[in-house]
Amino acid sequence: MVRDPRTLLVAVIMPVVLLLLFGFAISMEVTTIRIVASADRPGQIENGTLLKLIANPYIDYKGIVAENEIEPMLSRGEAEAGIILREKDGKIYSHILVDASNSSMSRSYSAYISGIISGSGEQPVITSVLYNPALKSAYNFVPGILGMIFILICSIMTSVSIVREKETGTMSLMMVSPVRPATVIIGKLIPYLMLSCLILFLMLLISYTLLGLPFSGSVIKVVMISILYVILALSIGLLVSSIVDTQLKALIVSAILFMIPVIMLSGMIFPIANIPKILQWLSCVVPARWYVSAMRKIMIQDLSLEYISVELTVLFGMTMAMLSLAIFSFKRKY
Repeated sequence: MVRDPRTLLVAVIMPVVLLLLFGFAISMEVTTIRIVASADRPGQIENGTLLKLIANPYIDYKGIVAENEIEPMLSRGEAEAGIILREKDGKIYSHILVDASNSSMSRSYSAYISGIISGSGEQPVITSVLYNPALKSAYNFVPGILGMIFILICSIMTSVSIVREKETGTMSLMMVSPVRPATVIIGKLIPYLMLSCLILFLMLLISYTLLGLPFSGSVIKVVMISILYVILALSIGLLVSSIVDTQLKALIVSAILFMIPVIMLSGMIFPIANIPKILQWLSCVVPARWYVSAMRKIMIQDLSLEYISVELTVLFGMTMAMLSLAIFSFKRKY
């Protein structure tokens, strides 16, 4: 063990990292709910309902907006819930709109907000659930599962295959040929990209048929974004393969380095807003975070590409960076 400090480091550091991640990131509690409000009469702005919300430490009150602005703000992820105040027969009615693309948290949000508003139960409260009226858990988990499957399968496939060629010596024979390193990398990427497209087709077929996700015209957008994400995952695998020397190391790096961050820091299961700030910043370098966010907006909310422009930009930038690093590392090593 002393002669192999890397194994010793993994054995000591990994339990600590896992405990901290699971201790801080696993949280289904309501910690912060971003809320916007709308009132049909200006005099309702200062009523007791909004005062209760503003005074609550778990509510991030975003202010008053027009009623037709609430749903677009929920779509863009600028708020988790909206409250519309209407007055009828001298009584104020509260209409709560909740984004249920994350079904597990939407139940908590609606129950918590209703409890604050209703108080003694005298004020009528109406709750509407957007994007997932039946609160099916598959709507929440399918985008996350897709993000995990592709980052693991694609990175493991490419990293192990190239390392296996190093061990058998065929890579050395290839590199003495006139073929350039960049051509080798692209040539290794294309077959696995084709196989990943087949996997993508099977996953989407199961999602839209057996799991009952809503089928719409967004399927083409889902395929485009998924292919970009697959290329990113394959590029990461190629980068890993140029760093490690054995298949075992490639498996360990690909499985441990990617599985835990994808599960804990992608928003797949646990909302990003519920984890500490330092982990929220760390999650920005996890590709699955941006893919899962984009998939929920496209598959569940059926939004246009302009609503996922940030996610697309980040994924494209990561893809170009990883592919360039893989080619550079491969070229320097051979």
